[in-house]
Amino acid sequence: MSAPARRPDAVQNRTRIIEAARAALAESHHVHLNEIAKRAGVGQGTLYRNFPNREALLAEVYRRDVEELVTAASALLAEHEPVEALRQWLDRLIDYAEIKYGVLAVLEPAAWQDLVDHSRNPIEGALGHLLDAGKAAGSIRTDVEAHGVLLLIAYLGRLDRDEWESTARPLMNVVLDGLRRQDADR
Repeated sequence: MSAPARRPDAVQNRTRIIEAARAALAESHHVHLNEIAKRAGVGQGTLYRNFPNREALLAEVYRRDVEELVTAASALLAEHEPVEALRQWLDRLIDYAEIKYGVLAVLEPAAWQDLVDHSRNPIEGALGHLLDAGKAAGSIRTDVEAHGVLLLIAYLGRLDRDEWESTARPLMNVVLDGLRRQDADR
């Protein structure tokens, strides 16, 4: 037996809560539920009906971001050449990583480890899809795989919050330059 469909206003409230939590995490790791409810324009009762605790809300923010990141790979490839699609996807990955860092900073280790374990394969698959398209087009090196690229990118997690803006995107540009075939047009 499936759960009853949510009313449209309930779906909108849930979405606003998640977006407010995402925005709060982008600003600080110290996220308070009453602040999120205020930002979302809902009462605390509405927030707690949707998310019984902070961990449940932050886990949903994380899951949504992973889902959006994975879905974006195919959509970007449909609109752009492989290298440009990869560049835009890596840009989104930076935004995702910033939120991920905030989520993981406030969750218990067991909870965040479960989230990370469940997101690794879909993200690696989306990146692999982008790399394969670039390889097929002759614009991406053939000697790299998604797992190795993710290992390179994972180092972004070591950046301090105050150096994120000035450092993350330039480093991602270095990664992208390293992925391009040297004999391919830039």
